[in-house]
Amino acid sequence: MSMTQLEETAPRTSMTSKGDLRAVMTIATPALAEQFLEFCVGTTDTYLAGNCLSAENSVPAVAAVGLMAYTCWMIFVICASIGIGATAVVARNIGAGNWQDAELATEQAISLGMILSLITTAVLWFLADDYIAAMQLEGQAYDMALQYLRILIPAIPGFMMIAITTACLHGAGDTVTGLIVMTIVNVLNIAISAALAIGVGPIPKLGWSGIAIGTAVSHAIGGMLLLAILFQGRAHLKVQWRGMWPNFARMRRLLRVGLPGGLNDLIVLTSHLWYLGIINSLGTTQAAAHGLAIRLESPGFLAAWAFAVSASSLTGQHLGAKNPRRATRATLVSLSICFTLLSAYSLTIMLGGDFVANLFLGFPKEGTTAFSTSEAVLKILWIMAACLPFYAVFTVLSGSLRGAGDTTWPLLITFVGFLMVRLPFTYWLAWEGIEIPLTGIVISGFGWGLTGAWMAMLIDNVVRMALILMRYRHGAWSRIEV
Repeated sequence: MSMTQLEETAPRTSMTSKGDLRAVMTIATPALAEQFLEFCVGTTDTYLAGNCLSAENSVPAVAAVGLMAYTCWMIFVICASIGIGATAVVARNIGAGNWQDAELATEQAISLGMILSLITTAVLWFLADDYIAAMQLEGQAYDMALQYLRILIPAIPGFMMIAITTACLHGAGDTVTGLIVMTIVNVLNIAISAALAIGVGPIPKLGWSGIAIGTAVSHAIGGMLLLAILFQGRAHLKVQWRGMWPNFARMRRLLRVGLPGGLNDLIVLTSHLWYLGIINSLGTTQAAAHGLAIRLESPGFLAAWAFAVSASSLTGQHLGAKNPRRATRATLVSLSICFTLLSAYSLTIMLGGDFVANLFLGFPKEGTTAFSTSEAVLKILWIMAACLPFYAVFTVLSGSLRGAGDTTWPLLITFVGFLMVRLPFTYWLAWEGIEIPLTGIVISGFGWGLTGAWMAMLIDNVVRMALILMRYRHGAWSRIEV
Protein backbone atom coordinates (compact mmCIF):
# COMPACT_ATOMS: atom_id res chain seq x y z
CA MET A 1 0.00 0.00 0.00
CA SER A 2 1.38 3.43 -0.96
CA MET A 3 1.92 6.30 1.50
CA THR A 4 -0.97 8.17 -0.12
CA GLN A 5 -3.30 5.22 0.43
CA LEU A 6 -2.14 4.89 4.02
CA GLU A 7 -2.91 8.57 4.63
CA GLU A 8 -6.35 8.22 3.07
CA THR A 9 -7.28 5.18 5.16
CA ALA A 10 -5.74 6.38 8.45
CA PRO A 11 -8.24 7.54 11.08
CA ARG A 12 -8.48 11.27 11.46
CA THR A 13 -7.28 12.47 14.86
CA SER A 14 -6.96 15.82 16.61
CA MET A 15 -4.65 17.17 19.29
CA THR A 16 -7.17 16.18 21.97
CA SER A 17 -5.64 12.68 22.02
CA LYS A 18 -2.15 13.92 23.00
CA GLY A 19 -0.70 14.84 26.42
CA ASP A 20 -0.83 18.54 27.32
CA LEU A 21 2.88 19.34 27.07
CA ARG A 22 3.33 17.32 23.90
CA ALA A 23 0.26 18.88 22.27
CA VAL A 24 1.38 22.41 23.21
CA MET A 25 4.89 21.91 21.87
CA THR A 26 3.62 20.13 18.74
CA ILE A 27 1.72 23.29 17.81
CA ALA A 28 3.89 26.00 19.38
CA THR A 29 7.32 24.86 18.18
CA PRO A 30 6.59 25.09 14.43
CA ALA A 31 4.58 28.29 15.04
CA LEU A 32 7.54 29.74 16.94
CA ALA A 33 9.91 28.79 14.14
CA GLU A 34 7.44 30.22 11.59
CA GLN A 35 7.31 33.53 13.46
CA PHE A 36 11.09 33.57 13.80
CA LEU A 37 11.35 33.30 10.04
CA GLU A 38 8.86 36.17 9.64
CA PHE A 39 11.08 38.12 12.06
CA CYS A 40 14.06 37.35 9.83
CA VAL A 41 12.24 38.89 6.85
CA GLY A 42 11.83 42.21 8.66
CA THR A 43 15.31 42.00 10.15
CA THR A 44 16.79 41.55 6.69
CA ASP A 45 15.12 44.76 5.52
CA THR A 46 16.33 46.66 8.60
CA TYR A 47 19.91 45.38 8.29
CA LEU A 48 20.11 46.16 4.57
CA ALA A 49 18.66 49.63 5.18
CA GLY A 50 21.21 50.37 7.91
CA ASN A 51 24.27 48.87 6.23
CA CYS A 52 23.89 48.74 2.45
CA LEU A 53 22.78 52.31 1.77
CA SER A 54 24.85 55.48 2.01
CA ALA A 55 25.56 56.90 5.49
CA GLU A 56 23.19 59.85 5.01
CA ASN A 57 20.37 57.51 3.94
CA SER A 58 20.72 54.86 6.66
CA VAL A 59 18.79 56.55 9.51
CA PRO A 60 15.87 57.76 7.31
CA ALA A 61 15.76 54.27 5.76
CA VAL A 62 15.60 52.58 9.17
CA ALA A 63 12.78 54.96 10.18
CA ALA A 64 10.92 54.14 6.95
CA VAL A 65 11.42 50.39 7.46
CA GLY A 66 9.93 50.78 10.94
CA LEU A 67 6.75 52.26 9.49
CA MET A 68 6.60 49.62 6.76
CA ALA A 69 6.81 46.87 9.41
CA TYR A 70 3.67 48.34 10.97
CA THR A 71 2.13 48.54 7.49
CA CYS A 72 2.72 44.84 6.83
CA TRP A 73 1.12 44.14 10.19
CA MET A 74 -1.80 46.37 9.20
CA ILE A 75 -2.37 44.25 6.10
CA PHE A 76 -2.56 41.11 8.24
CA VAL A 77 -4.86 42.82 10.77
CA ILE A 78 -7.34 43.90 8.09
CA CYS A 79 -8.21 40.25 7.51
CA ALA A 80 -7.94 39.32 11.20
CA SER A 81 -11.70 38.92 11.66
CA ILE A 82 -11.72 36.20 9.02
CA GLY A 83 -8.62 34.48 10.37
CA ILE A 84 -9.75 34.52 14.01
CA GLY A 85 -13.19 33.21 13.09
CA ALA A 86 -11.66 30.54 10.87
CA THR A 87 -9.26 29.34 13.59
CA ALA A 88 -12.05 29.01 16.17
CA VAL A 89 -14.60 27.38 13.84
CA VAL A 90 -12.08 24.98 12.24
CA ALA A 91 -10.67 24.01 15.66
CA ARG A 92 -14.13 23.40 17.13
CA ASN A 93 -15.16 21.23 14.14
CA ILE A 94 -11.89 19.30 14.20
CA GLY A 95 -12.30 18.65 17.93
CA ALA A 96 -15.84 17.37 17.33
CA GLY A 97 -14.76 15.25 14.35
CA ASN A 98 -16.77 17.30 11.83
CA TRP A 99 -14.12 17.24 9.11
CA GLN A 100 -16.34 18.35 6.22
CA ASP A 101 -17.58 21.42 8.11
CA ALA A 102 -13.96 22.33 8.85
CA GLU A 103 -13.20 22.22 5.12
CA LEU A 104 -16.26 24.31 4.27
CA ALA A 105 -15.24 26.93 6.85
CA THR A 106 -11.76 27.05 5.28
CA GLU A 107 -13.19 27.55 1.79
CA GLN A 108 -15.45 30.39 2.90
CA ALA A 109 -12.60 32.05 4.80
CA ILE A 110 -10.43 32.02 1.67
CA SER A 111 -13.30 33.42 -0.41
CA LEU A 112 -13.80 36.29 2.03
CA GLY A 113 -10.05 36.91 2.06
CA MET A 114 -9.85 37.18 -1.72
CA ILE A 115 -12.61 39.79 -1.80
CA LEU A 116 -11.11 41.79 1.06
CA SER A 117 -7.60 41.74 -0.39
CA LEU A 118 -8.75 43.30 -3.66
CA ILE A 119 -10.64 46.05 -1.84
CA THR A 120 -7.65 46.77 0.43
CA THR A 121 -5.25 46.92 -2.53
CA ALA A 122 -7.38 49.50 -4.34
CA VAL A 123 -8.03 51.68 -1.27
CA LEU A 124 -4.42 51.75 -0.07
CA TRP A 125 -3.11 52.57 -3.55
CA PHE A 126 -5.21 55.73 -3.73
CA LEU A 127 -4.59 56.74 -0.09
CA ALA A 128 -0.86 55.93 0.09
CA ASP A 129 0.29 59.58 0.24
CA ASP A 130 -2.26 60.48 2.92
CA TYR A 131 -1.34 57.43 4.99
CA ILE A 132 2.40 58.23 5.05
CA ALA A 133 1.68 61.89 5.82
CA ALA A 134 -0.56 60.93 8.74
CA MET A 135 2.32 58.94 10.26
CA GLN A 136 4.33 62.20 10.53
CA LEU A 137 7.55 61.02 8.92
CA GLU A 138 9.48 63.92 7.50
CA GLY A 139 11.84 64.68 4.63
CA GLN A 140 13.75 61.78 3.18
CA ALA A 141 12.14 59.23 5.50
CA TYR A 142 8.72 60.24 4.09
CA ASP A 143 9.88 59.82 0.48
CA MET A 144 11.46 56.44 1.15
CA ALA A 145 8.41 55.11 3.00
CA LEU A 146 6.08 56.15 0.15
CA GLN A 147 8.32 54.52 -2.46
CA TYR A 148 8.41 51.27 -0.46
CA LEU A 149 4.64 51.25 0.02
CA ARG A 150 3.93 51.69 -3.70
CA ILE A 151 6.03 48.60 -4.41
CA LEU A 152 4.41 46.61 -1.57
CA ILE A 153 0.74 47.28 -2.40
CA PRO A 154 0.40 44.86 -5.39
CA ALA A 155 1.53 42.03 -3.08
CA ILE A 156 -1.31 42.58 -0.57
CA PRO A 157 -3.32 39.53 -1.78
CA GLY A 158 -0.27 37.37 -1.04
CA PHE A 159 0.03 38.74 2.50
CA MET A 160 -3.66 38.10 3.15
CA MET A 161 -3.58 34.56 1.77
CA ILE A 162 -0.69 33.79 4.12
CA ALA A 163 -2.70 35.13 7.08
CA ILE A 164 -5.96 33.31 6.31
CA THR A 165 -4.62 29.96 5.15
CA THR A 166 -2.26 29.66 8.12
CA ALA A 167 -5.14 30.60 10.46
CA CYS A 168 -7.19 27.71 9.06
CA LEU A 169 -4.26 25.31 9.33
CA HIS A 170 -3.58 26.43 12.90
CA GLY A 171 -7.19 25.67 13.76
CA ALA A 172 -6.58 22.15 12.46
CA GLY A 173 -3.46 21.91 14.62
CA ASP A 174 -1.02 22.16 11.68
CA THR A 175 1.74 24.72 12.18
CA VAL A 176 4.36 22.80 10.18
CA THR A 177 3.04 23.83 6.76
CA GLY A 178 3.27 27.52 7.61
CA LEU A 179 6.81 26.95 8.86
CA ILE A 180 7.88 25.34 5.59
CA VAL A 181 6.35 28.11 3.48
CA MET A 182 7.80 30.87 5.68
CA THR A 183 11.22 29.25 5.28
CA ILE A 184 10.83 29.62 1.52
CA VAL A 185 9.58 33.21 1.91
CA ASN A 186 12.54 34.07 4.13
CA VAL A 187 15.13 32.60 1.78
CA LEU A 188 13.57 34.37 -1.21
CA ASN A 189 13.35 37.68 0.67
CA ILE A 190 17.00 37.62 1.71
CA ALA A 191 18.22 36.55 -1.72
CA ILE A 192 16.11 38.96 -3.78
CA SER A 193 16.41 41.97 -1.44
CA ALA A 194 20.17 41.64 -0.99
CA ALA A 195 20.82 41.01 -4.68
CA LEU A 196 18.74 44.00 -5.80
CA ALA A 197 19.92 46.31 -3.00
CA ILE A 198 23.65 45.91 -3.67
CA GLY A 199 23.68 44.52 -7.23
CA VAL A 200 25.12 41.07 -7.93
CA GLY A 201 26.65 40.21 -11.31
CA PRO A 202 24.14 41.09 -14.06
CA ILE A 203 21.49 42.04 -11.47
CA PRO A 204 21.19 45.85 -11.33
CA LYS A 205 21.79 47.77 -8.09
CA LEU A 206 18.41 49.23 -7.11
CA GLY A 207 19.23 50.21 -3.53
CA TRP A 208 16.15 51.02 -1.46
CA SER A 209 13.70 49.86 -4.15
CA GLY A 210 15.40 46.47 -4.24
CA ILE A 211 14.70 45.91 -0.54
CA ALA A 212 10.99 46.58 -1.10
CA ILE A 213 10.81 44.37 -4.20
CA GLY A 214 12.30 41.43 -2.30
CA THR A 215 9.70 41.72 0.47
CA ALA A 216 6.78 42.04 -1.96
CA VAL A 217 7.78 39.21 -4.29
CA SER A 218 8.60 36.74 -1.50
CA HIS A 219 5.25 37.23 0.25
CA ALA A 220 3.31 37.02 -3.01
CA ILE A 221 4.94 33.66 -3.72
CA GLY A 222 4.26 32.52 -0.13
CA GLY A 223 0.55 33.26 -0.46
CA MET A 224 0.28 31.35 -3.73
CA LEU A 225 2.15 28.36 -2.30
CA LEU A 226 -0.14 28.06 0.73
CA LEU A 227 -3.24 28.30 -1.43
CA ALA A 228 -1.89 25.60 -3.75
CA ILE A 229 -1.11 23.36 -0.77
CA LEU A 230 -4.69 23.59 0.52
CA PHE A 231 -6.01 22.71 -2.92
CA GLN A 232 -3.86 19.57 -2.77
CA GLY A 233 -5.03 18.85 0.80
CA ARG A 234 -3.28 19.31 4.13
CA ALA A 235 -4.11 18.51 7.79
CA HIS A 236 -7.42 16.97 6.64
CA LEU A 237 -8.34 20.27 4.95
CA LYS A 238 -8.76 20.15 1.18
CA VAL A 239 -10.38 23.10 -0.56
CA GLN A 240 -12.13 23.23 -3.93
CA TRP A 241 -13.21 26.15 -6.09
CA ARG A 242 -16.87 25.19 -5.91
CA GLY A 243 -16.76 25.37 -2.12
CA MET A 244 -15.69 29.01 -2.33
CA TRP A 245 -18.98 30.17 -3.80
CA PRO A 246 -20.38 32.52 -1.12
CA ASN A 247 -22.39 30.74 1.55
CA PHE A 248 -23.73 33.61 3.61
CA ALA A 249 -24.76 31.47 6.58
CA ARG A 250 -21.23 30.12 6.94
CA MET A 251 -19.70 33.54 6.33
CA ARG A 252 -21.91 35.00 9.05
CA ARG A 253 -20.73 32.32 11.47
CA LEU A 254 -17.08 33.10 10.70
CA LEU A 255 -17.64 36.83 11.15
CA ARG A 256 -19.82 36.43 14.24
CA VAL A 257 -16.96 34.67 15.99
CA GLY A 258 -14.16 36.65 14.37
CA LEU A 259 -15.46 40.24 14.32
CA PRO A 260 -14.85 41.00 18.02
CA GLY A 261 -11.33 39.61 17.69
CA GLY A 262 -10.85 41.51 14.44
CA LEU A 263 -12.04 44.70 16.10
CA ASN A 264 -9.61 43.93 18.92
CA ASP A 265 -6.73 43.74 16.45
CA LEU A 266 -8.00 46.84 14.63
CA ILE A 267 -7.97 48.80 17.90
CA VAL A 268 -4.46 47.51 18.58
CA LEU A 269 -3.32 48.50 15.08
CA THR A 270 -4.98 51.93 15.12
CA SER A 271 -3.54 52.63 18.56
CA HIS A 272 -0.09 51.47 17.49
CA LEU A 273 -0.20 53.70 14.42
CA TRP A 274 -1.39 56.60 16.57
CA TYR A 275 1.37 55.78 19.05
CA LEU A 276 3.89 55.60 16.20
CA GLY A 277 2.72 58.99 14.92
CA ILE A 278 3.45 60.54 18.32
CA ILE A 279 6.95 59.02 18.29
CA ASN A 280 7.60 60.08 14.68
CA SER A 281 6.69 63.65 15.67
CA LEU A 282 9.75 63.59 17.97
CA GLY A 283 12.02 63.50 14.89
CA THR A 284 13.66 61.02 12.51
CA THR A 285 16.30 59.93 15.04
CA GLN A 286 13.69 58.99 17.65
CA ALA A 287 11.56 57.28 14.97
CA ALA A 288 14.53 55.20 13.80
CA ALA A 289 15.42 54.31 17.41
CA HIS A 290 11.85 53.14 18.03
CA GLY A 291 11.95 51.00 14.89
CA LEU A 292 15.17 49.36 16.07
CA ALA A 293 13.74 48.83 19.56
CA ILE A 294 10.67 47.08 18.13
CA ARG A 295 12.95 44.94 15.96
CA LEU A 296 14.96 43.96 19.06
CA GLU A 297 11.85 43.12 21.07
CA SER A 298 9.89 41.41 18.30
CA PRO A 299 11.31 37.89 18.92
CA GLY A 300 9.60 38.09 22.31
CA PHE A 301 6.35 39.32 20.76
CA LEU A 302 6.42 36.54 18.18
CA ALA A 303 7.21 33.84 20.77
CA ALA A 304 4.17 34.95 22.77
CA TRP A 305 2.07 34.78 19.62
CA ALA A 306 3.26 31.21 18.93
CA PHE A 307 2.11 30.02 22.36
CA ALA A 308 -1.13 31.96 21.94
CA VAL A 309 -1.69 29.86 18.80
CA SER A 310 -1.23 26.66 20.80
CA ALA A 311 -3.55 27.90 23.57
CA SER A 312 -6.16 28.98 21.01
CA SER A 313 -6.10 25.79 18.94
CA LEU A 314 -6.09 23.42 21.93
CA THR A 315 -8.77 25.34 23.80
CA GLY A 316 -11.05 25.18 20.76
CA GLN A 317 -10.40 21.48 20.20
CA HIS A 318 -10.85 20.48 23.85
CA LEU A 319 -14.08 22.46 24.13
CA GLY A 320 -15.26 20.81 20.91
CA ALA A 321 -14.56 17.47 22.64
CA LYS A 322 -16.53 18.69 25.72
CA ASN A 323 -13.44 18.75 27.96
CA PRO A 324 -13.00 22.25 29.48
CA ARG A 325 -10.62 20.97 32.17
CA ARG A 326 -8.05 19.93 29.57
CA ALA A 327 -8.57 23.25 27.80
CA THR A 328 -7.50 24.98 31.02
CA ARG A 329 -4.50 22.70 31.48
CA ALA A 330 -3.33 23.28 27.91
CA THR A 331 -3.58 27.04 28.41
CA LEU A 332 -1.60 26.94 31.67
CA VAL A 333 1.13 24.81 30.08
CA SER A 334 1.35 27.28 27.16
CA LEU A 335 1.48 30.20 29.57
CA SER A 336 4.16 28.69 31.82
CA ILE A 337 6.52 27.96 28.94
CA CYS A 338 5.92 31.33 27.29
CA PHE A 339 6.43 33.29 30.52
CA THR A 340 9.73 31.50 31.18
CA LEU A 341 11.02 32.06 27.64
CA LEU A 342 10.12 35.75 27.56
CA SER A 343 11.62 36.37 30.99
CA ALA A 344 14.88 34.81 29.76
CA TYR A 345 14.75 36.88 26.57
CA SER A 346 14.27 40.03 28.67
CA LEU A 347 17.62 39.31 30.30
CA THR A 348 19.16 38.81 26.85
CA ILE A 349 17.92 42.24 25.76
CA MET A 350 19.49 43.84 28.81
CA LEU A 351 22.86 42.18 28.17
CA GLY A 352 23.12 42.31 24.39
CA GLY A 353 20.66 44.88 23.06
CA ASP A 354 23.26 47.64 22.70
CA PHE A 355 25.48 45.46 20.49
CA VAL A 356 22.60 44.43 18.23
CA ALA A 357 21.41 48.03 17.79
CA ASN A 358 24.91 49.08 16.73
CA LEU A 359 25.12 46.09 14.38
CA PHE A 360 21.97 47.23 12.56
CA LEU A 361 23.45 50.72 12.18
CA GLY A 362 26.89 49.55 11.01
CA PHE A 363 28.64 50.43 14.31
CA PRO A 364 28.38 54.20 13.81
CA LYS A 365 31.01 56.72 14.89
CA GLU A 366 30.38 59.07 17.79
CA GLY A 367 28.84 62.38 16.75
CA THR A 368 26.86 60.94 13.83
CA THR A 369 23.07 60.74 13.57
CA ALA A 370 23.29 56.96 13.58
CA PHE A 371 25.24 57.08 16.87
CA SER A 372 22.52 59.27 18.42
CA THR A 373 19.97 56.71 17.28
CA SER A 374 21.91 53.92 18.98
CA GLU A 375 22.14 55.94 22.21
CA ALA A 376 18.36 56.47 22.19
CA VAL A 377 17.84 52.70 21.98
CA LEU A 378 20.24 52.11 24.87
CA LYS A 379 18.17 54.37 27.16
CA ILE A 380 15.05 52.21 26.82
CA LEU A 381 16.53 48.70 27.02
CA TRP A 382 15.36 48.16 30.60
CA ILE A 383 11.80 49.19 29.72
CA MET A 384 11.79 46.83 26.74
CA ALA A 385 12.90 43.98 29.00
CA ALA A 386 10.29 44.76 31.66
CA CYS A 387 7.39 44.72 29.16
CA LEU A 388 7.80 41.16 27.92
CA PRO A 389 6.67 39.01 30.91
CA PHE A 390 3.45 41.05 31.24
CA TYR A 391 2.93 40.79 27.49
CA ALA A 392 3.34 36.99 27.67
CA VAL A 393 0.47 36.60 30.14
CA PHE A 394 -1.89 38.87 28.23
CA THR A 395 -1.16 37.35 24.81
CA VAL A 396 -1.47 33.67 25.76
CA LEU A 397 -4.67 34.15 27.77
CA SER A 398 -6.16 36.25 24.95
CA GLY A 399 -5.35 33.43 22.54
CA SER A 400 -7.08 30.93 24.80
CA LEU A 401 -10.20 33.10 25.08
CA ARG A 402 -10.29 33.53 21.31
CA GLY A 403 -10.02 29.79 20.78
CA ALA A 404 -13.04 29.41 23.07
CA GLY A 405 -14.97 31.98 21.03
CA ASP A 406 -14.82 34.54 23.87
CA THR A 407 -13.54 37.38 21.70
CA THR A 408 -15.52 40.28 23.19
CA TRP A 409 -13.63 40.57 26.48
CA PRO A 410 -10.16 40.75 24.90
CA LEU A 411 -11.62 43.50 22.70
CA LEU A 412 -12.84 45.51 25.70
CA ILE A 413 -9.58 45.03 27.59
CA THR A 414 -7.56 46.13 24.57
CA PHE A 415 -9.76 49.21 24.24
CA VAL A 416 -9.10 50.15 27.86
CA GLY A 417 -5.37 49.42 27.67
CA PHE A 418 -4.58 51.31 24.50
CA LEU A 419 -7.08 54.13 24.29
CA MET A 420 -7.45 54.88 28.00
CA VAL A 421 -3.94 54.07 29.24
CA ARG A 422 -1.17 53.90 26.62
CA LEU A 423 -2.05 56.86 24.41
CA PRO A 424 -2.86 59.37 27.19
CA PHE A 425 0.27 58.39 29.10
CA THR A 426 2.37 58.63 25.92
CA TYR A 427 1.33 62.25 25.37
CA TRP A 428 1.90 63.06 29.03
CA LEU A 429 5.28 61.35 29.41
CA ALA A 430 6.79 61.96 25.93
CA TRP A 431 5.84 65.58 25.25
CA GLU A 432 6.71 68.65 27.28
CA GLY A 433 3.20 70.03 26.88
CA ILE A 434 -0.17 68.86 25.55
CA GLU A 435 -2.63 71.37 24.14
CA ILE A 436 -6.27 70.36 24.58
CA PRO A 437 -8.07 70.98 21.23
CA LEU A 438 -10.55 73.88 21.03
CA THR A 439 -9.72 75.09 24.55
CA GLY A 440 -6.26 76.61 24.29
CA ILE A 441 -5.41 74.90 27.58
CA VAL A 442 -1.90 73.41 27.77
CA ILE A 443 -1.14 70.61 30.23
CA SER A 444 2.48 70.27 31.29
CA GLY A 445 4.15 66.98 30.35
CA PHE A 446 7.37 65.29 31.39
CA GLY A 447 9.14 65.68 28.03
CA TRP A 448 10.94 62.33 28.25
CA GLY A 449 10.66 61.71 24.51
CA LEU A 450 11.05 58.10 23.39
CA THR A 451 11.73 56.95 26.96
CA GLY A 452 8.38 58.37 28.05
CA ALA A 453 6.58 56.66 25.17
CA TRP A 454 8.02 53.29 26.20
CA MET A 455 7.13 53.90 29.85
CA ALA A 456 3.53 54.33 28.68
CA MET A 457 3.78 50.99 26.88
CA LEU A 458 4.95 49.29 30.09
CA ILE A 459 2.05 50.71 32.11
CA ASP A 460 -0.41 49.55 29.42
CA ASN A 461 0.99 46.00 29.47
CA VAL A 462 0.63 45.77 33.25
CA VAL A 463 -3.00 46.97 33.15
CA ARG A 464 -4.04 44.62 30.34
CA MET A 465 -2.36 41.64 32.00
CA ALA A 466 -4.30 42.25 35.24
CA LEU A 467 -7.63 42.59 33.41
CA ILE A 468 -7.21 39.48 31.23
CA LEU A 469 -6.27 37.42 34.30
CA MET A 470 -9.51 38.43 36.00
CA ARG A 471 -11.57 37.50 32.92
CA TYR A 472 -9.91 34.11 32.50
CA ARG A 473 -10.34 33.21 36.18
CA HIS A 474 -14.05 34.00 35.89
CA GLY A 475 -14.43 30.89 33.68
CA ALA A 476 -17.36 32.01 31.49
CA TRP A 477 -15.28 31.31 28.36
CA SER A 478 -15.84 27.54 28.80
CA ARG A 479 -19.60 27.89 28.27
CA ILE A 480 -19.64 29.98 25.07
CA GLU A 481 -21.24 28.51 21.93
CA VAL A 482 -19.66 29.15 18.52
